[in-house]
Amino acid sequence: MFIDLIKENFVKDFTLNPIYEFHANKKNIFVFDVGNGNIDINTVTSFGEEWSKFSNFSEEDILIAGDQYFDIVSKDIYVDKYILDVGCGSGRWSKYLSEKAKAIEAIDPSDAVFSAAKLLGNDENVRISRASVDNIPFADNTFDLVFSLGVLHHVPDTQAAMNKCVKKVKPGGYFLVYLYYSLDNRGFLFKSLFYISNIMRNIISRLPPKPKKLICDVLAILIYMPFVIVSKLIGYFGFTNILRHIPLSYYANKSINIIRNDSLDRFGTPLEQRFSKKEIHKMMVNCGLEDIVFSSSAPFWHAIGKKI
Repeated sequence: MFIDLIKENFVKDFTLNPIYEFHANKKNIFVFDVGNGNIDINTVTSFGEEWSKFSNFSEEDILIAGDQYFDIVSKDIYVDKYILDVGCGSGRWSKYLSEKAKAIEAIDPSDAVFSAAKLLGNDENVRISRASVDNIPFADNTFDLVFSLGVLHHVPDTQAAMNKCVKKVKPGGYFLVYLYYSLDNRGFLFKSLFYISNIMRNIISRLPPKPKKLICDVLAILIYMPFVIVSKLIGYFGFTNILRHIPLSYYANKSINIIRNDSLDRFGTPLEQRFSKKEIHKMMVNCGLEDIVFSSSAPFWHAIGKKI
């Protein structure tokens, strides 16, 4: 199907030559030089390990999470459009859009491409490539929508990485991003918990893969689940107005698989940066985006802007 789309001149061919390609789960995966510039190899390796463990997501998991990240994206931005998913990981977000988009290019620099191929094996309009944000193998001004969710805060120079992403957007197209927030809209309790958790992350992320995964699973039960249970009880009794003040209430409607995955993501990743809403807005403006809209809902912060 992708070859047919290329012949129709809707999908563009690569601007770089793949080093090689291989077949996995009904997908031809194209491998490019990920470079050694704006990339943290330890973090890339860590995510490859993470997505090898968490590669199975139910349709409900994908729908619930996708609706939260794409709440500020109108359908005309992605329906029947050509889309680039930067840092696709397991391919969840490409899966979320696959039945709506015309075609999707999903790229990731890690072994996560194997997990993405497994999830997206039956989606003929999604092409998977192993490539980094430093070497995106497509021409500038190509895509109707480029998105990068939960990725660019794991890159050494987030501004430079965002610039590379936005260059691939057509004039008048859109860029959607999610970056970890610096708790700029939270109080003392949240910030104190984050300070403690960040000390733990700096220790746990240095462990070998097996003990790291085990400890993160334990933390999912001991740290995440108590807050999740409290949040569910508060929601059950109708006190939804105070839910946003409960740490980790975001996970109240998430499966244990998502919670374990995010625990590993939170505590097992070597490089993590956080930004305020003001800082993210400034980065997006610096990239040439306008009409920037931030979601007022978790996860914080995700925002969309239109390329001038």
